[in-house]
Amino acid sequence: MTPVSPTAATGQPRMPHHVLHKLLAAMLALAAALLFGALPVAQAQQGKFLPPDQAFHVSAAVQGPKTLLLTFDIAKGYYLYQERFHFEPQTPGVTLGKPDYPPAHKKFDVNLGHVVFHYRNQVIVPLPVLAAPASFKLQVTYQGCSDEGLCYPPIDKIATVSLQGFGGQGTVSIAEADGEGGGTSAGNSSVSGLIGSLLGNKTSTASGAAASAAAAPVSPPAPATTPASSAAAVPATSATQAASAPAAGVANQATSSSDAASLGGESSRIGAALVSGSLLAIVPMFLLFGLLLAFTPCVLPMIPILSSIIVGHGEKVSHLHGLALAAVYSLGMALVYTAFGVAAGLLGQGLAATLQNPWVLSVFALLLVVLSLSMFGFYELQIPASWQSRLSATSGKLHGGHFAGVFVMGCISALIVGPCVAAPLAGALLYISQTGNAVIGGIALFSLAAGMSVPLLLAGWSAGALLPKAGGWMEGVKYFFGVLLIATALYMITPVLPGWLLMLAWAALLLVSATFLRVFDRLPDAASGWTRLFKGLGVVLALAGAVLVIGLAAGSRNILQPLAGLGGGVSNAVATAPAAQFRRVKNVAELDQIVASSTKPVMLDFYADWCVSCKEMEHFTFTDPAVAQQMADMTLIQADVTANNADDKALLKRFQLFGPPGIIFFKGGKEVGRVVGFEDAKTFLASMQRAGV
Repeated sequence: MTPVSPTAATGQPRMPHHVLHKLLAAMLALAAALLFGALPVAQAQQGKFLPPDQAFHVSAAVQGPKTLLLTFDIAKGYYLYQERFHFEPQTPGVTLGKPDYPPAHKKFDVNLGHVVFHYRNQVIVPLPVLAAPASFKLQVTYQGCSDEGLCYPPIDKIATVSLQGFGGQGTVSIAEADGEGGGTSAGNSSVSGLIGSLLGNKTSTASGAAASAAAAPVSPPAPATTPASSAAAVPATSATQAASAPAAGVANQATSSSDAASLGGESSRIGAALVSGSLLAIVPMFLLFGLLLAFTPCVLPMIPILSSIIVGHGEKVSHLHGLALAAVYSLGMALVYTAFGVAAGLLGQGLAATLQNPWVLSVFALLLVVLSLSMFGFYELQIPASWQSRLSATSGKLHGGHFAGVFVMGCISALIVGPCVAAPLAGALLYISQTGNAVIGGIALFSLAAGMSVPLLLAGWSAGALLPKAGGWMEGVKYFFGVLLIATALYMITPVLPGWLLMLAWAALLLVSATFLRVFDRLPDAASGWTRLFKGLGVVLALAGAVLVIGLAAGSRNILQPLAGLGGGVSNAVATAPAAQFRRVKNVAELDQIVASSTKPVMLDFYADWCVSCKEMEHFTFTDPAVAQQMADMTLIQADVTANNADDKALLKRFQLFGPPGIIFFKGGKEVGRVVGFEDAKTFLASMQRAGV
């Protein structure tokens, strides 16, 4: 960024010392809160999965002569899918109109590759009736999941309706559908993690599961969908539920999903902190978030931009003056984030969803790519001359820059890096949009920006002393930041790009980076140690890029396992090991026969096509070498409950499960342990060992 040239005048206005002292005191107070806040670290409490009717309660009322109003009350930490609502007349002669669904939360899901829609807290659906007898029955079907990684099978209710518009009395009642099954309890869930321990939420346990780890239902044959996590955690269940848990077996655990899950789960935990309403929890946590985000690729390039503003054209800048410029720059960033929070409270849910829209992510990613081109020397990025003149006229000249210009630069920087802080930003905006509490949200986002500003303030206080001096080698630094910006753009649009294009883009970036490190040039005999080190790094990048290209050509679409498509690949060998092959069981009788006749321990896996946590267990847990070795000595059977028919419901009810994933261990014909929800390889292996299998 080309700075505004200072004038040679000697009377430039400076910020009064007493203002600087107050500013320093405020910054020191923020740092003290961050480092010594003594935020109580509370262990996340254990919770239980709620029974379906407690997680999702449906009621109905008559609205007008020909309209039925269906209200779904959703417990915290649970959500319902918009596409899984279905209303089917059970009486001949009934014609329904199109349900009037309210706007749903929308998010692009990384695991599934497309946008998903869901509801939290409460959703009210007006259902017009076009034709009907005086009294008729209506089947109401809905499906939802828990943030802890458990998905409930579709739930059916029967509404008995009598509308005045068709000669009825204007009444409606809800009852269970015939044959409605389901268990009465579920296993304990152990929730842990840094953020969860920081919350100290008195009303609900902290959710440790990623949103996309929750199971995702769809209507066949469409692909499954999973919404983003955006609410507080799963509430603890009553003592009566605990008493109804199976007597045999070890404690069941639902742990956090793997790192492959999307950032939605992080948003859930952040939302839980905001729900607590405690500034003692919110301010230090978001300061910490901001400090961590300050070292991400999207914020680091802002440091040389700020330093160029401070240093100017080589004029001497005092420490206090540099700190003042950095503080004004940071204030611009902070006010933009605060404005986001206030806007979310005033505008409602649309803002949070818009910031995660694929088009919005794509636009900001493109902006980062355009900015990266300036680092490669394609153009010179600077404030337009007309802006410089106006700022000069209104704010006066300062050594090394203008306060007004620096403030504008801070605002622009916040807009550019906004999508990079998706998890904290989305979590705060979602809570604000749902509750309208713009004050708490604004404070949270101001704290986030304050944390991100710590390195900038240090750079400003040093007046450029902590930054490298200009030289020919700085071209290499510019190239590095250019590559960093492109990598950040790829990271941002990872949910938008298909797997093959993402692998191709990363391969191209790695190979081009290797070219900049001159990996394909001959190394001079008198090359320095640094030159050899950088060329060695270039070789590593070139090999990584080549591996991605080879994997892409072999049919792989997983950037973390590019060689999985090769017949001799290690990943493929583990995934296709005999221990990972399950025998399907269709009903309780078939299950009992296998368990009774097996001479080895038996592992029963409850699976469904719409269960993303089930797929995560297959991809990340069952493929672990230690787990696969343990499973090799067992009889592996699987109950596919995708159809949710009578046999599927009977299997779930037999083991008092609400839905998949659920794994039951048997030994000697008796149940010896179980796992409910997602577990990573290490935790799952420990569960197997406790069960003695």
